[in-house]
Amino acid sequence: MQNWEEMEERELVERAKKGEPEAFGELYRRYVRRIYGYIYIRIGNREDAEDLTARTFMRALRNIDGYKDEGFPLSTWLFRIAHNLVANFLRDTSRRKKRREVFLGWLKADGGLAGGPEERTATNEEKEALLAAIRQLPSDYQQLLTLKLIEGMSNEEIGRTMGGRSIGAIKSLYFRALATLREDLERQGFG
Repeated sequence: MQNWEEMEERELVERAKKGEPEAFGELYRRYVRRIYGYIYIRIGNREDAEDLTARTFMRALRNIDGYKDEGFPLSTWLFRIAHNLVANFLRDTSRRKKRREVFLGWLKADGGLAGGPEERTATNEEKEALLAAIRQLPSDYQQLLTLKLIEGMSNEEIGRTMGGRSIGAIKSLYFRALATLREDLERQGFG
C-alpha cells in the first residue's frame, strides 16, 4: 500500500499520467482547497466557485499528459488553469450580474472568513472599502494580490502562474498594485 502523504509530487504526477486514479486523487486532495479559495476570492459565489474548481480539476485530468515539470510545483499549473477559467467566467456579462461581494483580505484559503464575529463586524466598513478598491483594480492586479497575499506564493511562482513574467516584472506589478490600492483607499478617507 502506498503512503500518498509521503510520495513526492513528481511521482504522483507520473502515476497520474499512467492513468492511476488514486494518484490524481491525491493531487486533487492536496490542492483542491487552495484552488477553491483562489476562485472563491475572485468570484465571490460559493456555487460558482465549486463549479469552476471542478472544471479546473477536470481540465487538469484531461491534460495531465501535457504537463511538464519545469521546476515549479503542480499548483502553478493548476492556478493558471483556474485563472483562465475565472477570466472567462468574469467576461460573461450575464454571470457578472450574479457576483456577490467577498472580503479579500479577511478570507482564509478555504473561502471562510478569518477572525471572530466581533472582529469582522468592527471593521466591516474598512473591508467594504478594501473590496470595492480591489474590484476596481485591473485583473492583473487582482490576480497578483490574491496569489501573493492569500496564497502566499513566491514572486517566481506568481510569475509562472501569470504567463511566465519575470520576478522583476512581478515585483514592479506588485508595487504598482499596492500603490494604486493605497491611493484609492486614501481618496475614500481610509489610510
